[in-house]
Amino acid sequence: MNPVKRIIFYCCVSFFISYSTGITANPGRQYTLSGKTMGTFYTIKFISRKKESVSIWKTEVDTCLAQINKKMSMYDPGSELSLFNRQKTQTPVAVSPDFYAILLTAEKLYKMTDGAWDGTVKPLVDLWGFGTTKSAHQIPESDKIALALSKTGFRRIHINKGHTLSKSHDITLDLGSIAKGYGVDAIAKLFTTSGIHDVLVEIGGELYGSGKNKKGKPWSVGISRPDKEFANQNIYKIIHLKNKAIATSGNYRNFFEINKKIFSHIIDPKTGFPIDNNIVSASVIADNCTFADGLATALMVMDVEKAITLVNSLENTECLIIQKKTTQFISHTSENFDLFVKK
Repeated sequence: MNPVKRIIFYCCVSFFISYSTGITANPGRQYTLSGKTMGTFYTIKFISRKKESVSIWKTEVDTCLAQINKKMSMYDPGSELSLFNRQKTQTPVAVSPDFYAILLTAEKLYKMTDGAWDGTVKPLVDLWGFGTTKSAHQIPESDKIALALSKTGFRRIHINKGHTLSKSHDITLDLGSIAKGYGVDAIAKLFTTSGIHDVLVEIGGELYGSGKNKKGKPWSVGISRPDKEFANQNIYKIIHLKNKAIATSGNYRNFFEINKKIFSHIIDPKTGFPIDNNIVSASVIADNCTFADGLATALMVMDVEKAITLVNSLENTECLIIQKKTTQFISHTSENFDLFVKK
């Protein structure tokens, strides 16, 4: 199917680098898989004590990811997402248990972030020239922004009993900001349920680390320095993952500039304008990557103090929010984020 390029526009994630290779302390052989999915690339490292077939595992991974795209792709007219988007208002549409579960996570993110995460902002993203349409980057007129805002609002999606969804307004659902995270979780589950518990899964910068690496230690991954200049995008922090996910959202790779003012691809669902809060990157560590992926996007939109307060109120969740003021990066972290940082 066609790549889900929308994911890039919503997430603009930092790339992560694994530092997992090393001399054996974990008995078993390390295998590596890689490929393309969702408009980006995936890399999987796993350790097994028995001989594994890389080709068989790659087929299973690609099949799993194809099934996810069949649920969440905006480019596939037969996907569950596309079918829902074409459905008439007030008419319930039956969805699979997996898609239903994704929507429950989406609803949770929407409510806990007071609308900072909203999977219906596609009209605004398109209007600003960051979407699937071929529009130019320009500052839209106020009446066009107001019109686009009238076509958004996750509150207009109703999650009903019996695995059905309906909508009270003709809106467009786009799950690009959690799709990669969901894919990471699905692939990690594919391995762990098969008895392989030492695995690191990465899709376009979103990761889940299960078990230990070859050195017998938690998987180590790097958060990129959020700099617009690629030459300066080295490692900002190294994080340990053991049965944890990490996702990062940033605005330093997808933007345009008019009269020396930067306009980010991340849109504030309430104002209809690109965010303007000096936040350049937000990383979330959580128990699953679907949730971490969506929350990282929301933290980019939120006030920093409110964002940190929210994360501190959540169990098993930590964050790093980076602001840039003039030429300086300022880090804001949740209470226990430093427990995951490599010293």
